[in-house]
Amino acid sequence: NETKEVHLMSVYRDTYLNLGNDTYSKCNSAYAKGGAKQAINMLNMNLDLAITDFVAVGFKGVMDAVNAVGGVYIDIDEGELQHINNYQISIAENLKIDYKPVTKAGYQKVDGLQATAYCRIRYTKGDDFMRATRQREVIKAMEVQAKKLSLNELTELLPKVLKHVYTSIDETDMVELLKNINTYTIVDEDGFPQES
Repeated sequence: NETKEVHLMSVYRDTYLNLGNDTYSKCNSAYAKGGAKQAINMLNMNLDLAITDFVAVGFKGVMDAVNAVGGVYIDIDEGELQHINNYQISIAENLKIDYKPVTKAGYQKVDGLQATAYCRIRYTKGDDFMRATRQREVIKAMEVQAKKLSLNELTELLPKVLKHVYTSIDETDMVELLKNINTYTIVDEDGFPQES
């Protein structure tokens, strides 16, 4: 809040870490075993952080958030094209909704389901490293779109988005954060552990 700088960090799901309770496993099992509290403990312990608040978002929450800002612009390459549609089919069947296939590669506007499917791709060159990069790419694209909306528009969208979000942040505090959305900037991103 002091610098208005946002740093995005992905922790790769298969990273073997202390789960925050002196047991070791793949880090993604911390959330599965103990919810947000254990996931935060795991991150704080292993990465020397002091996280206190969280926002947990599932597939439906990502879809709602992307749709709420009017879609996002993503550059989809030929290698991602088949996978984005396969993931759309899987998610659409699970949620019992329709989907619109992505028919061409290139820079284009995608809807919430398409963006969620894009975030799930990990069967291309780069595996899970690229999947995490895609997830950060969607977050950055959402930031761009959200900054185009007025405070009133964002405030009206908040209850719709929060229906599929689990968070420790009070809705009143979120509205306060939205008031300053144009002052926040994503300045850096990376993954842990680093490839080197």
